[in-house]
Amino acid sequence: MKTETITRELMLINGKWTEAAGKEFFQIENPAKRGTVIAEVPRATAEDVDNAVQAANEAFDSWRKVPARERGRMLWKIADAVDAQFEELARTIATETGNALKTQAKGEAKGVVDVIRYFGGVAGELKGETLPVDNQLFAYTQREPYGVIGGIIPWNAPVQLAALKIAPALAAGNTIVLKAAEDAPLGVLKLAKICADILPPGVVNILTGFGEECGLPLAKHPLVRKLTFTGSTQTGKIIMHEAAERIIPISLELGGKSPQIVYPDADSEKVIDNVMSAMRFARQGQSCSAGSRLYLHKSIYDSFVEKLIAKAKLLQVGDPLDENNDMGSIINEKQYNKVCSYIEEGINHPDIELLLGGLPPAEGPLSEGYFLEPTIFAAPHDDLRLAKEEIFGPVLIVIPWDDEEEVIKMANRSDYGLAAFIWTKDTTRAMRTANLLEAGWVQINRGGGMMTGHSYGGYKQSGIGREYSLESMIESFTQTKSIMIDFDE
Repeated sequence: MKTETITRELMLINGKWTEAAGKEFFQIENPAKRGTVIAEVPRATAEDVDNAVQAANEAFDSWRKVPARERGRMLWKIADAVDAQFEELARTIATETGNALKTQAKGEAKGVVDVIRYFGGVAGELKGETLPVDNQLFAYTQREPYGVIGGIIPWNAPVQLAALKIAPALAAGNTIVLKAAEDAPLGVLKLAKICADILPPGVVNILTGFGEECGLPLAKHPLVRKLTFTGSTQTGKIIMHEAAERIIPISLELGGKSPQIVYPDADSEKVIDNVMSAMRFARQGQSCSAGSRLYLHKSIYDSFVEKLIAKAKLLQVGDPLDENNDMGSIINEKQYNKVCSYIEEGINHPDIELLLGGLPPAEGPLSEGYFLEPTIFAAPHDDLRLAKEEIFGPVLIVIPWDDEEEVIKMANRSDYGLAAFIWTKDTTRAMRTANLLEAGWVQINRGGGMMTGHSYGGYKQSGIGREYSLESMIESFTQTKSIMIDFDE
């Protein structure tokens, strides 16, 4: 591999920056410059996991006693410090993930600040209930933390997803051991440095390593009282199995193959822009909520597709640090090859027509990294692998429809149920359709991302549990204790 300026980072365990017990490091590649190493991080194994979990377990006894609002104030300090390093953090995110600075990395850095501030603000809202019994009994409930939280995150929005594990876990009084994604740990380590300056040792511990060597031992550790995982459905099943072995709670935010339903009255430029946003083209389609199945009404099909292609052609693909670019690169060679294989299958399939994009160029600037252009296919039906499987790349498949009942059935005919998008001016129709869709998050005439304070999570194989909101923090990071007092002497 080629090398730029290589930094050697360390992990955070018990408030100290440390190498892996085995003294091994692994390299982090810049996906926009194929084969270029930008950093080395420790290769953690089970011994490091045990050290981190033991530290988190010891810190829990004192951390849970810190008043909730004081925990919240510490989170606010962390948010302020992240905000002060906004530009540097955004550039780190863009460099290691390949996500464009203008359209994605800056937004993610702002999202990190927003998430941490939000959970800092609601830390004091962990309230129980009083329960009527009779005049001789007083019964009440209280919400209590689990203890050590084991968290595992993916690479597509690594720092924001880290914040979504760390902030609510800490606000609720837990401690956490978080495994960063092996392809994009650098931004998370920057967040860890801020946490280490503000929090007591052991409250937040960040590990870098691979799934089999680090993630699995974390999932198996007997002192981990709750697991929270964001990533692929396949890996989520493995994590869920480990939770079942020890009968501990788990939260899973997994894959998606989200439908977009466009009604006849939605043939407009604004809708086109939002459809492209919902598809997450600006993140190279590397989003679990990407609306990658576009069900387009036959009466507007030709007109809509023409405008969609024209708009998609305007997206600038290239160096993620160049603020003239809308799209950056795929995260790594493995994912790049996977997406290319789906594109090649679509090109060669007799029932599928390539409308835009396709396989990457063999020469020129885009050949220097894992770059793919927006790719749009047309198909007469959705009984196709490209319409069923999560590609996690900038690949949209357009499917015509003319019967509302049938298109809702098609939209629901999926193992996934994370997000869905509805496009129509008819509010009654939109709400009726939203009620029938099997998805945990439905947007009507909006293609943007999740908003902090609103619960987010999936149906079916898209996951278990919710994130982003006070309610999700209470359900995901606390447990209920029921207490009864007998006044009859």
